[in-house]
Amino acid sequence: MTKQYDVVILGGGVAGGSLAHSLRRQHKTVAVVEDNLFGGTCPNRGCDPKKILLSGLEVTQLVDDMQGNGFSGKVSVNWPDLMRHKRQYTNPISSATQNGLKSDGVDTYHEHAHFNQDGLLEAGNAVLAGDKYVIATGQRPNILDIPGKQFFKTSTDFLNLDEMPADVTFVGGGYIGFELAGIAHAAGAKVHLIHHNDRPLKQFDQQLVGQAVDHLSKLGVDFHMDTDVKEITQVGDQFVLSGDDFRLPTDMVFCTAGRIPNVDTIGLENVGVKTDAHGVIVDDHLQTSNPNIFAMGDVVSTKRPKLTPVAGYEAAYLANYFNGDTDKIQFNSIPTIVFGQPSLGQVGLPSSIAADDSRYMLITNDMTAWYSYHRLNEPLAKAKVVINRDTETVVGATVLSNHADYLINIFTLMIDKQMKISDFNKEILAYPTFASDVQYLV
Repeated sequence: MTKQYDVVILGGGVAGGSLAHSLRRQHKTVAVVEDNLFGGTCPNRGCDPKKILLSGLEVTQLVDDMQGNGFSGKVSVNWPDLMRHKRQYTNPISSATQNGLKSDGVDTYHEHAHFNQDGLLEAGNAVLAGDKYVIATGQRPNILDIPGKQFFKTSTDFLNLDEMPADVTFVGGGYIGFELAGIAHAAGAKVHLIHHNDRPLKQFDQQLVGQAVDHLSKLGVDFHMDTDVKEITQVGDQFVLSGDDFRLPTDMVFCTAGRIPNVDTIGLENVGVKTDAHGVIVDDHLQTSNPNIFAMGDVVSTKRPKLTPVAGYEAAYLANYFNGDTDKIQFNSIPTIVFGQPSLGQVGLPSSIAADDSRYMLITNDMTAWYSYHRLNEPLAKAKVVINRDTETVVGATVLSNHADYLINIFTLMIDKQMKISDFNKEILAYPTFASDVQYLV
C-alpha cells in the first residue's frame, strides 16, 4: 500500500530535519527517510564532535604557548576521557532527533530509500508518494581507488577512536586532513600528512597556508607534498604507504581526500534527475531536472562551500518556496574556516584576485605582537583584508590565528551589510577584545 504525503524528504540531517519541522508548521504532511543517523553528519560525525575533540588541541597548545610566561608544567590529552566526553554529546543525537520529528507529526522511516521505476519512493517495505520530494542525502568520505584501499580509515572512524595510535597518517591536505592532523598531534601521535601536489587548502590564500604549514611543521607534523600514494600494504601490525621513491610505515592511515555526494544508490535514473561528479544539479529554486523533485545541502552540485549553515539556509528557502514564495534563492557571503591552532578563516573576495585588480586595496597585517595575541603569547596571527576603493567597504578577508573564527564572522557581517569602514569605526565595542581590533585591520 502506498502512503501519500505533501513532501517526502530523503535524508534526516540538518537540512532535512529543519525543512520537515518548517513544513509541519505549515500543516503539511511530511515523511523523512534516513538510512543512517538522524541529525546527519554535522552533529553525529562531523563538525560538532570534531570541535569537542579539538578542545584537546586548544588547551594543550595554549599551555605550551604560555610556558615561561606565568605558567610551567605541561598538560596532556587523555584520549579515552576526551572521547567519552564527545560520546556523551553525540550518542543521544540520532534518537533525540528522530523523536523530535515524530513529536512534531513527521513520519520517520529508518530505512534506505530509492526511487523505483514507477517514480515512487521505496523505503524498506514501505512505498511513499509525495506531491514533492526533496533529496538531502549529503556526502560521504571519498576513498582513493588504489591497491590496499581497504586499509583506509575515514574521518568517521577517527571521530570514534577508542585509542589514539602512536603513529597516524592522513592522505589528503584539505579541511579534514588539516583539522584531524592537529587533533591527533595534540593527542600525542606522530602525525604525517600527505598531499598529491604543493597546494594544500587550495581555496585559501596560499601565503597564509604556507605559514600555517611551516608552523605545524615546527610543532612536529610531518608534511609530504607532491606525493602520490599508490599502494597500501599491511606488514605485521603496521601499514606501509608507497609510491614513486616514497615509503612510509604507519599504525593507521586515514583517507582525507574530500567527500562525494550520496547520489548513486537512490534510483535517480528512474526519475530523470540529472547529476554530475559534484552532486544533484539544481536551478535557482533548488529544483532538479524533475520538476517535482528538489535537492538541498551537501548533495547539491555547487561551487559554494558545502557547510551546515548553508544546508540550513537552503531548508529555510524551500520551506518558503513550498509555501508560495517563488523568488530565486540568493546567498549572502559564506565564511569558511579550517579549525586548528592556528585556525584559517576566509570570506568574500580572495586576496589573490584583489592583488591583481586596481579596484581593490589589499591590507596585510601581522598581528602577532598586538596586545590580544601577546597576552596569550600566540605565535602566529595574520590577516589580509580586501577593500573596495570606490565604496570604502570590506569585500574580502582572510585570517590566520587561534581566534580566526571570531574575526571572520565580523568581516562576514561587514561585507553583507556593505558597511563603510568609517561607519564601522563609529561603533563602540567592548575593549580589549578581538572584535575591537578590527578597526585597526582596515
